[in-house]
Amino acid sequence: MERYAPGKAQKFVVMAIVVAWAGFIALASSWAFQSYHATVKAAEDRVSTSSLVVATHAKWIYEFGAQATGRLVDLVESGRAPLRVGAVQDIRGTLQGLPGTVQAYVVAADGKTLYSTDPNLKPIDIRDREYFKALAAGREDYVSSLLISRLDGDQIFVFSRRFEEGGVFAGVVTVSLSTELMKPIWEAVNLGGNFAVSFIREDGQLVARYPKPKAGLDMSDYVLFTDYLKNAPTGTYIAEASPLDGVRRIVGYRQVEGTPFVALAAADLGLLMRPFWHNIAILSVVTALACLGSFGAALRIRSLLRIQDAQAAALQTALDKNELLLREIHHRVKNNLQSVMSLIRVHLKPGEQSQALTDRIKAMVAVHELIYQHDAYAALDAAQLIRRVTENVIGAYGGGVHVDFDLAPSSVSNDRATALALLINEVVSNSLKYAFETPASGRIEISLRKGETDDMSTLKISDNGIGFDPATAVKGTGTKLMEGSLRQLDGSYTLDGSDGTCFTAQLKLL
Repeated sequence: MERYAPGKAQKFVVMAIVVAWAGFIALASSWAFQSYHATVKAAEDRVSTSSLVVATHAKWIYEFGAQATGRLVDLVESGRAPLRVGAVQDIRGTLQGLPGTVQAYVVAADGKTLYSTDPNLKPIDIRDREYFKALAAGREDYVSSLLISRLDGDQIFVFSRRFEEGGVFAGVVTVSLSTELMKPIWEAVNLGGNFAVSFIREDGQLVARYPKPKAGLDMSDYVLFTDYLKNAPTGTYIAEASPLDGVRRIVGYRQVEGTPFVALAAADLGLLMRPFWHNIAILSVVTALACLGSFGAALRIRSLLRIQDAQAAALQTALDKNELLLREIHHRVKNNLQSVMSLIRVHLKPGEQSQALTDRIKAMVAVHELIYQHDAYAALDAAQLIRRVTENVIGAYGGGVHVDFDLAPSSVSNDRATALALLINEVVSNSLKYAFETPASGRIEISLRKGETDDMSTLKISDNGIGFDPATAVKGTGTKLMEGSLRQLDGSYTLDGSDGTCFTAQLKLL
């Protein structure tokens, strides 16, 4: 029996507190992890939806620019607008309905402006601009990156398309749009904080952004173009530092189908993560309060456990005395039984009946030996008991009989152990006395298995002897004792003597 160890409860409480705190930390960490990813997921969904809004406007602006330049080319190539320097109003009708921030131009191959919607037109040579050079080199149309207007210093981007005369390049038509048109898109998205919306050309050049940047930007070597767009035409990513202003943002991007644009909606990650950090602050306060509470509780528990240890030590001392007395009682019972055997040997004549009585008492002695040797006051090891009794019987009758054990781990209560010991003694004794013509060839097999129900076990004892007919067998003292033992074990049995003898019993050991 395990002794009570002073301080063990205190160690257990400390361990329990440590385990509880480990569980709390694991739970809090799991909650923080899930909360973080839920917040990021909500931010990703928001910027993804916003990028769709930006992409819709980008699609509309591109179609507007393409239609406007197409209408101008048709006007010039149809001859309705001769290739000569004309008045501003000559093309206003063609581009009726353009926004106020949009200006259109028709520029000849020599760089001279032929027509314009700009009433403040100044003679500026645009032949060095990429949107002119690309068309002169053979491209049909072009969308510029972010430019600074040479007329008024405004940030603009340009749609241009070439026109021909007699199959030869004759000039370009351009539609210039101020990046100020990004402001209504920015206001419609309204992600809060330091957010931005942008159009990026598919080669990585910045086309338009709001809030306005200080200069253009080449993003062709940025992770958006080297990684994300190669894997998916739409998605989100976290920019630890914006290449324009260094702000940490979560970005939703979307390649605008049918256009050279990539639409971006970039939200202020710090603002979107505020709910998460607010929850973390609350968790920190709760954790601090829990720490203080558990520390106070630990001190109180420690005080109570010290008192309990003192009481337990006194109880342990009393228990040790009682166990010593109980062990002594069983030892005296064993000695008394041995005295009974000695008296029987003196008063009875030697013979089979005397040996049978001695064997039965030995079986009872084996039970008490196991109890006080192993301090097993509630239950015994059934397998160990069966081996002990069987070895006693084999030792008493001698001979070369071989016994095979196949015993599953089982327990037998102390109040049933004597009945089990006597049953084993009677069955094995019968085999040794009646089954074998020559003991040297004898073999007995004993097995113990759990039965079909949890509270029943199956005991099987068989030999390779001469067998017998159970119907003609006479019930003697051994058989009556065997049946009495089975009743104490709430059991039943069958005998088969057709091929050796096979005793099978269903027993309740606990």
